[in-house]
Amino acid sequence: MSREQREQLDQILRHGEFDIGGDVDEQRVIFHEMISSVPLPDDIVTTPGELGGVPVITVETPGNDPSVVVLYFHGGGYALGSAPDSVGLAADVARRVGARAITVDYRLAPEHRYPAAVTDAVAAYQALLDSGVPNSKVAFVGESAGGGLVVATLVALKEAGLPQPSSAAVFSPWVDLTLSGDSMKTKVEVDPALTPDGLRRRAGDYVAGGDAAAGTVSPVFADLTGLPPLLIQAGSHEILLDDAVRLAARAAAHDVLVQLQVWPEVPHVFQGFAALLDEGAAALDSAAAFTKAQWGAE
Repeated sequence: MSREQREQLDQILRHGEFDIGGDVDEQRVIFHEMISSVPLPDDIVTTPGELGGVPVITVETPGNDPSVVVLYFHGGGYALGSAPDSVGLAADVARRVGARAITVDYRLAPEHRYPAAVTDAVAAYQALLDSGVPNSKVAFVGESAGGGLVVATLVALKEAGLPQPSSAAVFSPWVDLTLSGDSMKTKVEVDPALTPDGLRRRAGDYVAGGDAAAGTVSPVFADLTGLPPLLIQAGSHEILLDDAVRLAARAAAHDVLVQLQVWPEVPHVFQGFAALLDEGAAALDSAAAFTKAQWGAE
C-alpha cells in the first residue's frame, strides 16, 4: 500500500470542484463530470430498465452468473448522483463477485424527500423477488448515502415483514443524519471530501423537518435485530468514520453477523478510486469475498 498513492488522492480531492453541500443543480453536473471523466472498461454491458416502476441499470461483466444479483445503491447525500454515475463502481463489485449488478436510480431530494428513496429501494427489491430471483441470491451494496439507504431499506423490509437479502456490504455509510458522531469534529482536518456543514445541508434537504433520528432515516438508531450479515468498510480519514463504527457496534449488540473494516489514512468511499489506490482494490476484493461467502453459506 503506497503512501504516495494516498497523498496523491488526497490532493486530487482537496483541489476538486465537488462540494457535497453546494448548489444542487451545479453539484449534480460537477459530480457527473467527475465520475464520467474515468472511462468505463469496454467489456461492461449496461441495460436500462425498471423494477417496480423505479429506473434501474443492469450492469454485466464477462462470465457473470445471471442467477445472482448485486442490488446497488449509489451515494451523493440523497441529493446527487445517479444510477448511470454509479456504473463504474457497481461494475467493479459485480466483476469481483461474478454476478450481475442492478443499480437503482432512486428519487433524490430536495425534489423528493424522505421516504421517497426508501420507498423506491423497497419497490425495486420487491420487484426483483417477484421476477423470480430468490432473496438468498440477492446481495445489497451501497456507498455513502447509498450505504445508509441499504441499511435503512433492510430495516424497512423487516418492518414490512419482507424477506431479507443474503447479505449487505456498505462503503463509508452515512447512517446518522443527526450528525452526532465524534468524527464530525475530530476528522474534519484530514477529510479531503466531506464537511459537516455540507452534510447538514443535504440532511435538511432529505429530512425536511422530519425526525432525523428515525430508524429508516438514520439506521444507526434502529433496531437491527434480524438483519442479514453485514460488512462495513470505512477510511480513517473521513468524518463519517464514527457512523461506520457505531453501526457495527449497534449491529453486534442486536446479534447481527457483522464485520467492520477500517482502512488507515484513506478517504470517503476510497473503493471508488481502486484504479489509483491499492487499498481501494483490496477493499473491493474483501467485499466480494464476503458477499460470495454468504451465498455459499446459503
